[in-house]
Amino acid sequence: MPEQAEGTAGEPTREVRDFLRRRGEQIAQRWADEPLFRAVFTVSRDEAVEAGKAVVDALAQVADAARVEDPDAAGFTAVREQLARMGAARSRAGLSTAQVSSELAALRPPVENLLVADLPEEAPAEHVRSCVSTLSVLMGTLRVVVMQTALSEGQALIDRQRLQLLEVATPVIKLWDGIVAVPLIGTLDSARSQVVMETLLESIVEQQARYAILDITGVPTVDSLVAQHLMKTVAAARLMGAECIVSGIRPAIAQTMVHLGLDLGTVVTRASLADALGYVLHQLGVGIVTPGTNGSVAR
Repeated sequence: MPEQAEGTAGEPTREVRDFLRRRGEQIAQRWADEPLFRAVFTVSRDEAVEAGKAVVDALAQVADAARVEDPDAAGFTAVREQLARMGAARSRAGLSTAQVSSELAALRPPVENLLVADLPEEAPAEHVRSCVSTLSVLMGTLRVVVMQTALSEGQALIDRQRLQLLEVATPVIKLWDGIVAVPLIGTLDSARSQVVMETLLESIVEQQARYAILDITGVPTVDSLVAQHLMKTVAAARLMGAECIVSGIRPAIAQTMVHLGLDLGTVVTRASLADALGYVLHQLGVGIVTPGTNGSVAR
């Protein structure tokens, strides 16, 4: 008796699986006219049909594994990338998450109508309802897969853009032969401090710099982790053969470093970027000539 009950429970799933395999071409043809496929695959209608077939095949595999409620079912693996591109394309077109979800929901009625028409006329009403319910669950799971994938891709894009912004916000300027400077503006956190270190060290190698000025005049405050990152940046620059000068330390930042007990004895500091540049030029033996008040030249 238990085996018979199990077989009866699995029958709608097998019915849906067989239907998807049998009517895959027709389903794909109907989907090709839906906004989601029509708007994404604009090269040709055949392209949309092929994409629809791939999704139908994936749904049939999921039904075959009797995992119609599982977004992580192996059957979805082959089409995740395609589904992600479709979701991303609609998002780039200006559609909200709710609108994309509505377009996905619009894929179900054509399949459901085809399923009802495909079932034998003598099929019991309960069996028809079970098959339709199974298909509805499967299509709902497809929506979940698309939205999960789209959100994951969206977060990855945000992370990449954030890293790019950090790199853009951390310019390295060549002030003189052998002298580079990193003027920092805005809030520093651990992630940005790491970018500062990496960018500065790369520039030291590229420019063959002997001196690097780390100007933090535009940084209002730093926490303990960031202060330690700055010290590590100074130490790393020294290991690369460059002397690192820190300029523009605000009173609040100075107090933080003192309270942390950071050893600044080996770190050259200057009040401003101009003072730091003057110090470096002096170390290089470069004379600085400024006009006097009476037209004379002061050195």
